[in-house]
Amino acid sequence: MAATPAPPATPPKPTWDPRKPDQPFPWLRPTIRIRLTLLYGGMFLIAGILLLSIIYLLAAQALRTGNEPLFKIVQFQSLKVTSNNCPGIATSDLSLAEFNDAINACMDHERKAALDNLLSRSLLALLGLAVIAFAFGYAMAGRVLSPLGRITRTARAVAGSDLSRRIELDGPDDELKELADTFDEMLERLQRAFTAQQRFVGNASHELRTPLAINRTLLEVHLSDPGAPVELQQLGKTLLATNERSEQLVEGLLLLARSENQIIERKPVDLAEVAEQAVDQVHTEADAKGVTIRGERKPAVIQGNGVLLERIALNLVQNAVRYNVPEGGWVEVTTDVEHGQAVLVVTNTGPVVPAYEIDNLFEPFRRLRTERTGSDKGVGLGLSIVRSVARAHGGHIAAEPREGGGLVMRATFPV
Repeated sequence: MAATPAPPATPPKPTWDPRKPDQPFPWLRPTIRIRLTLLYGGMFLIAGILLLSIIYLLAAQALRTGNEPLFKIVQFQSLKVTSNNCPGIATSDLSLAEFNDAINACMDHERKAALDNLLSRSLLALLGLAVIAFAFGYAMAGRVLSPLGRITRTARAVAGSDLSRRIELDGPDDELKELADTFDEMLERLQRAFTAQQRFVGNASHELRTPLAINRTLLEVHLSDPGAPVELQQLGKTLLATNERSEQLVEGLLLLARSENQIIERKPVDLAEVAEQAVDQVHTEADAKGVTIRGERKPAVIQGNGVLLERIALNLVQNAVRYNVPEGGWVEVTTDVEHGQAVLVVTNTGPVVPAYEIDNLFEPFRRLRTERTGSDKGVGLGLSIVRSVARAHGGHIAAEPREGGGLVMRATFPV
């Protein structure tokens, strides 16, 4: 008996990840505010050092010029001198020249001590002023850059599919306000374009529903006639299947157009319950294909639309069942809360999926190793709908090849 060949190994994942890596210390990120603070603080520090150097040199020159004694002792007899700072002149056996030299040395020592004291105190004052300057520069940079913060927050909200947000920056008519007004104008044009596109898709899909429903009714009536020829019945079944496929496409386009909008009305939805509903709907199809569905589903409550979230789970589980191995296949559906996010994971056995084709699976009307859809497993909108609904809920959907074949689909949502 010939040995069963081992399944092909999963192709290696690409080493380049387009997503930004998480920085270990985000507060060390070289933001514009930090750079402006360092720039202005550094300029103040350099100016302070130069000013201190000039003051020190001028003070040293002034002390050196005024250090020459105003008089010299040319003769003394029985003169007794005491000094705490210049103990050398208190010696009684000094000659006149030695006494004058001792006085000059003492004055030089006092001048040097005065300069050192001036330098140390100035450095301490400069250090204190530098701390104040950096703190003041940081506060002022934050105030100046606050409009950029508003622009960034608005752009982040727009990236979450909320095109209705605007910056509406007030204040002086400077470069930042010009940038904000330009950004608002761009958002207005984008919103009009997206609204027009969604309206067109919705209207076209609604217009297509009526003739498709009429065709389905006519075909079902003719197929219910027991006296119809076999050829006509076979043609009717083929046309009915084609009509059903067109209806699925229309429904998918409608759902895709709706899910591109931000979800306004949100209610608590448990992903575990949503996943159970999806498993129950796909259970019959899984039994027919010999696919086992397993997995532990823990409570994971999020705020969202229950119907759209159920479509996410249903599409993922359906794809996992339909694109599976002919015998001994399984699908694992789990839900949980990890790191403050609700997670839905659908893992399945199946054909080997190259890592470079993962992104193509989320494009409309695209399938693995095919340019367009061309099978009876669906209309090619399932994963596109999943991604759109996840984005509308502020979530993210990611896929990666499973070792030995199949996929691991991971949908995360904020709790």
